[in-house]
Amino acid sequence: MARADQNYIIDLCDEVLKMKASREHTFDFLRGDPSTKFPQGKKLPVDAFYPSLYLVIEFEESHHSKSVKIFDKVDVMTVSGVNRAEQRIKYVELRKKILPKQNISLLFFQFDEFELKGKRLKRNRENDIEIVKKKLNPFIK
Repeated sequence: MARADQNYIIDLCDEVLKMKASREHTFDFLRGDPSTKFPQGKKLPVDAFYPSLYLVIEFEESHHSKSVKIFDKVDVMTVSGVNRAEQRIKYVELRKKILPKQNISLLFFQFDEFELKGKRLKRNRENDIEIVKKKLNPFIK
């Protein structure tokens, strides 16, 4: 369900920027920790990438800031040697470090920047588009 909120926000970004993002985009230079299956590390996807703007957008749902049992799996270790919650934080920090080194801007939208209806976005399109426009203003041509 949260993926639907992410898609909704990226759809608004596409509309405001008047271009389509490459969704779940991967870069060869942005990889997770090595594993048996991925000795060089698996390519880490970003939510949306606008190549002509050198812009990555990440939508952080509630599980990025609050513990959610189904996502965190605190008793299961990842290839990083930490649980999923810690790995998620590690990989967000990696994106923040690596993308700017490639001259790619990284912009985050937090779920709680928008009006909520329970654990989901209320989807007040008029208000939501204004929030998106304000944040994307430096990239609007």
